[in-house]
Amino acid sequence: MILTRRALITGITGQDGTYLARHLLAAGYDVFGMVRGQTAPTARGSRQPHPDVRLISGDLMDQSSLVFAVAQAQPDEIYNLGALSYVPVSWRQSTTTAEITGMGVLRMLEAVRIVAGITGSRTPGANQPRFYQASSSEMFGKVRETPQNELTPFHPRSPYGAAKVFGHYTVQNYRESYGMYAVSGMLFNHESPIRGPEFVTRKVSLGAAAVKLGLRKTLRLGNLEADRDWGFAGDYVRGMTLMLAQDEPDDYVVGTGIAHSVRELAELAFAHVGLDWRDHVVIDDALLRPAEVDLLCADPTKARQKLGWKPAVSFEEMIAMMVDSDLELLSDPRRRGDGLIRELADLW
Repeated sequence: MILTRRALITGITGQDGTYLARHLLAAGYDVFGMVRGQTAPTARGSRQPHPDVRLISGDLMDQSSLVFAVAQAQPDEIYNLGALSYVPVSWRQSTTTAEITGMGVLRMLEAVRIVAGITGSRTPGANQPRFYQASSSEMFGKVRETPQNELTPFHPRSPYGAAKVFGHYTVQNYRESYGMYAVSGMLFNHESPIRGPEFVTRKVSLGAAAVKLGLRKTLRLGNLEADRDWGFAGDYVRGMTLMLAQDEPDDYVVGTGIAHSVRELAELAFAHVGLDWRDHVVIDDALLRPAEVDLLCADPTKARQKLGWKPAVSFEEMIAMMVDSDLELLSDPRRRGDGLIRELADLW
């Protein structure tokens, strides 16, 4: 008799949690999603989890709730995606970012250790869950080399990046200290039609759609010269699951290996709706970061060779997908009527 594998996902209401849950459910998993309280949050940027996901109460700032969540779910795999993940906000909420994005990783690993009964003198047995940590390309920050791989030194340029570095090294420490199967995926920027509207890719796709539909005349952006390695979130969650399917735990960089500027992003999105971005994009210095990350580009050689992972959706296809989705969204009078444009006015 083959037992159904069980997965616990923190950050279940975010973009990655949504795509990962879909992927695991399609593979036959029993999926548990951790939320603060027994119902999914309704804040902007979050969404109701898939109806087949079983919700468990837990808080990355509360150790006891995490122990209870792991004990209740009894997962084979844990995906720690929960974080305060919008980089600009991390300067305004640096302490909260450190507590959730950094210390939250430590608390999750401690919950696994406690529930599994792992001590410094014990080699973990087969019942130990495998743990995935969502590390980030923002850890590289002021890059020492391009492209960035698993051995590139970290130089974070935001409280978010610094908190991710703490979490990343904590995973390594627990793997080496306790023999836990714990890995980190250093994922480069990955986007989708359900990305939060505060992130630049979604801000641009919404902006292009709104201008095309006559709902707005301009879109405000900051640094047009920042280069990022952007891919499709649905591809990247496959990489997460592949990391936990290996015989030995290890850390991996996941990205496309191709960088594009914010300028290229805007040009492509507006061109998709037949417009010239230069007629509508306004540069706003208030949107610049205190410490900018100028260039992030992955070297995904290890992921390609050891995991067999490669992206299926190109940058151009992804942006077209996002703009088309936002055209449909903003054309829907039911969504137009709920104040979506007014809600996003501060972003534009």
